[in-house]
Amino acid sequence: MTAPACGGAASLTGMIPEEADMHREPQTRRVLSFARGALVASLAVALSGCGAAIPVVDPSQSAPPAASSVGFDDVQTATVYIKGKGTFIDPGSVAPAENRWIGSGFIISESGIAVTNNHVVSGAGTLDVAVGGEDDVNAKVLGSSECLDLAVIQLDEGTYPYLSWHEGEIKTALDVYSAGFPAGAAEQFTLTRGIVSKADFPLDTEWASLQHVIEHDARVRGGNSGGPLIDASGAVVGINFAGENTLDYNYAIHRDVALEVVDKMAGGEAVLTLGINAHAWSSGDGSLYGVWAQSVRAGGPADKAGIKPGDLVLKLAGVSLASDATLSDYCQVLETQGPETTMTVEVYRPSTDELLEGQVNGEAIEVVQTGVFGGGEDVATGGFVLVADDANVLEVSVPRDWAQVDGAGFTDSNGATWYSLSAAPDLQAFFASASAPGVQLMASADAARTPDDLLTQMTGQFGACSAIDVAQPYDDGYYAGVFSTWDCSGTYSVVISSLDAASNNILLVTQLFTDFEQTDALDELLSTFYAFL
Repeated sequence: MTAPACGGAASLTGMIPEEADMHREPQTRRVLSFARGALVASLAVALSGCGAAIPVVDPSQSAPPAASSVGFDDVQTATVYIKGKGTFIDPGSVAPAENRWIGSGFIISESGIAVTNNHVVSGAGTLDVAVGGEDDVNAKVLGSSECLDLAVIQLDEGTYPYLSWHEGEIKTALDVYSAGFPAGAAEQFTLTRGIVSKADFPLDTEWASLQHVIEHDARVRGGNSGGPLIDASGAVVGINFAGENTLDYNYAIHRDVALEVVDKMAGGEAVLTLGINAHAWSSGDGSLYGVWAQSVRAGGPADKAGIKPGDLVLKLAGVSLASDATLSDYCQVLETQGPETTMTVEVYRPSTDELLEGQVNGEAIEVVQTGVFGGGEDVATGGFVLVADDANVLEVSVPRDWAQVDGAGFTDSNGATWYSLSAAPDLQAFFASASAPGVQLMASADAARTPDDLLTQMTGQFGACSAIDVAQPYDDGYYAGVFSTWDCSGTYSVVISSLDAASNNILLVTQLFTDFEQTDALDELLSTFYAFL
């Protein structure tokens, strides 16, 4: 699974003996981060993107004077740590949830203009920005694009160190470094080293559509989203936006994409955007698909058209959207029509089970059909809801029908205190049998156990089941450890035993019965479990 670099649940592809689509972000671990736990979304690789072909740009025409920008040794001083908070309606849900997430960015002008990813700032009610990981300042979003996954923000008035842009052609084998503030190392600046492995190619994802992307092996992790990919002199080669932890694929938006649009965004010009936090989505059975509006920017084209958070945009300008599980079609329409053009739009509203039609930049949408699927809130097939434990330390997004929730902690036989969060259709059955669906998330700051030790202890509970994977490595950018899976007469059990950056124990146990639980629900659980220890 490929995930936005500000989030990242690991792909445990192969843990379920089906050719299941283990597709999810993050979009978005959204810390969640979209970390919002955090942004977690998958990448669907395609051969076309939404942006127009971008001409070769002379970086000297747009970059700050090289003599005034900082060099490699001072890159940290011009790299920013971004903490966002906002309310979203996650794909497949009708319930608003307030989420927190983190990301990175970098300053490109002395006046404090900075660049980051759209998914780092989109939908944020508040943004706290630490310059170099030290001084907190306020920030205002000047412009953003869901298609390019780019955003430009303005920091508080002041004089700032900033980065220049890499000059010349970006070639394969160029030495590069990923700079930023990855999750799990709170507010600690890091650099990872690698080379450009693929210099320029198109890539479509659930949350973006780009014609020019750089693949490299300077490792990005959750929280690196929006941070700079720099050369050996400290000049910006690209903007990190996604990573695939298992195979160590790391992706950055090409410098030339940014140079083409940054000034326009800073001036408030709409660039391939309708002002929504967009996420390609389909129902569990694939019968319903479109672009999910997780949040809507106030005053933007979508907001003026009457599109609300939680709406699913089915068609734009007569074109069906997201049939390939990416934003490709959506962004190609915006590229062809222009975001300020009047376009017809068709929207499904799961919260009221209504179909609406109207125009963007024209006549606002109106209800044209009610009772589309014969119900209200429950028609969001595959819907999820975010739940938390009693101490508000643990959170995870679970299927809506896992309505029984227990958030009480406990003390183990060694005297260690554990936070605990369980959810299931029937909690008693879940705790009593390996064949009943549900999830339990646990975390402890004083258990001081190794992931292997805890996993071995859990293995005894599945003695009657057939082992599929045993003690396989696990690393999702937030937590690292081991996982095992079992087949319990058709119910698949997954146990992840891991540590966070502070060596706190994190344990996730889930049992999955239906096809939906073994694919979409598993993806959601892995994307969104988080412990705020």
